[in-house]
Amino acid sequence: MTDGIYTLANDTVIDHLIALLNSIEVNVSSNIPVCVIPFNHELNKVRAEIAQRPQVSLLEDTAAIRRWEDFATRIWASHRKAQQMFQKRNISGIYQLERHRKLCCFDGPFERFIFFDADTLALGSLDQVFKSLENHDWINHDFQHRSDLNYVFDETAPQLRQIFTEQQLKTQIFCSGWFASKKDVFTTDKLSQLLDQLLTKEINVLAWDRSDQTVLNYLVLRSGISYHNIALTPEGTGTHWISQFEQRDGLLYDRGMQLTYLHYMSISSEKIAQLCQGEAVDIPYRDLFLHYRYLKHPQDRPALRELHGLARLHRRGQQMVQQQIHPWFQLQGYSTSQVRLIVQGMLGKLFRAATAKIR
Repeated sequence: MTDGIYTLANDTVIDHLIALLNSIEVNVSSNIPVCVIPFNHELNKVRAEIAQRPQVSLLEDTAAIRRWEDFATRIWASHRKAQQMFQKRNISGIYQLERHRKLCCFDGPFERFIFFDADTLALGSLDQVFKSLENHDWINHDFQHRSDLNYVFDETAPQLRQIFTEQQLKTQIFCSGWFASKKDVFTTDKLSQLLDQLLTKEINVLAWDRSDQTVLNYLVLRSGISYHNIALTPEGTGTHWISQFEQRDGLLYDRGMQLTYLHYMSISSEKIAQLCQGEAVDIPYRDLFLHYRYLKHPQDRPALRELHGLARLHRRGQQMVQQQIHPWFQLQGYSTSQVRLIVQGMLGKLFRAATAKIR
């Protein structure tokens, strides 16, 4: 039986990917196979990194990628509210379709697997997780069930509490950034049954802007496969950067218990890139990330510098645009290249205006 790890990445998150792969090597095993699912075709840096790591491979199964993208397209093409929102925001195609590529892990090379989002660090042994897969079909380790339900399902859908029990909604919803399961946990017949049931009767429970997360939660909860959340056991720890952990020797501890992983969810790849270029970007567990990012090449770790004067003003303008304006343009359906040109123009105007005032 082959055990392995999947992640989803492209060149945009190369710093994240390098840190994750290094953390897996030192905290899990240097021999465990890792398969990188391509987020898109921007893979030059990813391929170069994989070439240096014999235990890491790139998923080249284009048929599987196409099959799961078609699966997701059928779902969202049938979601009336999603289609209305896509049209309202001039979004062509399916919103965040590439995220659904992580479903390739269900028919990939590993019999049992753990999926890590690229923006995570592996911080502890996975032996117990794989052992738990002997008794459960699905394992997660997070506190998503304590968050707003709309991050997973559309709480306004009248059918929601007819389809799922209150206990499921309060204890079993999960974050799709980390999970463990098995190949073919959803058989072809079961998947066909679930898809037909979803498209004909229950499509409205999906949250239109939650992409793969709402789809995965539906499949797991509706299928009735055995489910286990480590966070609800005495061995459970926090896993999100918002929590306060004790840091020792490149590891994190929660109430004395070692974390299995840390998720840098919602911290943009732009901030990480700036950090790796030497800017003293304020992110949680910054030194921990840099430790793993430059673990193999510590001489390349940048000496961090604070921005001052116009450079600091320019960066604040960039952050404002990235956090507020950039997502708005994307929701309006502008391509990445179009958004980049618009953002560059706006930042140029802001910088020139600030410079003129200083003069």
